[in-house]
Amino acid sequence: MSDGIEAVVKAAKGAREARDYSGTAPITARNNAGRLPSFRLKSLLADWGTGAAIPVAVLAVWQIAGSTGLVSSEFLPAPLSILSAFAGLAGTGELTQHLGVSIGRAGLGFLIGGLLGLLFGVLTGLFRSAEYLLDPSVQVLRLVPHLAIAPLFILWFGFGEISKTVIIMSGSFFPLYINTFMGIRGVDNKLFEVARVLGFSHIQRLRRLILPAALPGILLGLRLSMAVAWIGLVVAELIGSQSGVGFLINEAKQNSNTEVIFVGIIIFAVVGKLIDSLFRAIERKFLYWRDSYQG
Repeated sequence: MSDGIEAVVKAAKGAREARDYSGTAPITARNNAGRLPSFRLKSLLADWGTGAAIPVAVLAVWQIAGSTGLVSSEFLPAPLSILSAFAGLAGTGELTQHLGVSIGRAGLGFLIGGLLGLLFGVLTGLFRSAEYLLDPSVQVLRLVPHLAIAPLFILWFGFGEISKTVIIMSGSFFPLYINTFMGIRGVDNKLFEVARVLGFSHIQRLRRLILPAALPGILLGLRLSMAVAWIGLVVAELIGSQSGVGFLINEAKQNSNTEVIFVGIIIFAVVGKLIDSLFRAIERKFLYWRDSYQG
């Protein structure tokens, strides 16, 4: 009797699978798949619209206050005046030149500082002896503000590109170091027991267990390091520079050109947001498999 039931069940499963492959059964699934892209697009547009509500309202009130003379243009120029200054700088190519210099500086400083932070974070996270030797000194240096140490770098390296790169590098090092260290130390001990049972080598354990488990912390460190590198760029260019967005702001301050100052501030904000969105996209690509990441 049980053999007959088992045969019937297998036959039913085979018929259902054949029906699924033939395309007669999953009509609802195909319809949902067809509606999925449009649904995601609508959801994305709704999210953007919700997020843009406050900025649009602020800009409208700001423009009205500037146009009616409620706020002095020297103190707070109207958005249309700032847009006009932006168009003038973009038309001459000056804005593109300064922005390219700033992005190059921030990228180089972030690359060097981030790689060192990742290396030191992995080293101190894996070995207690390295933590005892290196971590106290790193924590002391981490608490020194950019503005306090920048004059020393300028004294050592002058006003050239080296001092600016070192300032940016010093800021981008610490977030990635700390998050990598904490990510490795937060790996579940059961994974190490599994690695011992499977006979993993040290390299296999690091590549297949430790780094994937610590990846959320490492990616968060990358986002924070890039943000701090962008802030360090502002410090480096405002202290002493002959090019870059910070130099553009500093020059506008000396000429009492408030519109150009706002152009520089907005550029820093917009480019910083775009960079942060890029790293969030990288997080979604590498952490989609984690239930906790989906929220």
